[in-house]
Amino acid sequence: MFETKVIATRGGVPLRAAKGHFATNHSHINYFIDITTQKTRLAEAKAVARELAAKFSNTKVDTILCLDGTAVIGTCLAQELTKSGFRTINQHQTIYVVEPEYNANSQIIFRENIQPMIRGKHVLILMASVTTGYTAKRSIEAIGYYGGFVAGVAALYRNVDEVAGHPVRSIYSVQDLPDYASYDYHDCPYCKQGIPIDALVNSFGYSKL
Repeated sequence: MFETKVIATRGGVPLRAAKGHFATNHSHINYFIDITTQKTRLAEAKAVARELAAKFSNTKVDTILCLDGTAVIGTCLAQELTKSGFRTINQHQTIYVVEPEYNANSQIIFRENIQPMIRGKHVLILMASVTTGYTAKRSIEAIGYYGGFVAGVAALYRNVDEVAGHPVRSIYSVQDLPDYASYDYHDCPYCKQGIPIDALVNSFGYSKL
């Protein structure tokens, strides 16, 4: 049975992970990155925001698009990027914090009342983790479709350096989990060895099997 534990701590932000055999919507992975407390505990959300804000201090941000349930972190990040005394080009400016909506085909859509926060705006994509880059790419495409500009991609953890030409800036990376691996469903070595799946995982968390 897998168990999440703190692998490292950087800037007050713990990296919690469990090793095992997990299935996502897009792939099978050998690590579950657990950011539950960073998304729900204000002190940890603020710590995440401080770390990420330093990576985007010279980036114009009008809107933060919060995926994977990162709205609390996104709110804290907007505060960091606009507060007095922080060296950022967004100082004293309002930043919108929005969450995506998905249609029946799992495509990101923005209603008419939200579209003005995307159209013509510099949108920073905030995610819990960027592993395959699939979700980040869909977000980039949606922002472009609605007339926005991608300001960057931010995450707590990343397994790829860039998505669709946009660098992914994160607190932790695959260097912190050098044996992290993601496999296509049809090419998963654990499945081929008959090793059962420990849990189904997504942005909400995990469900043990």
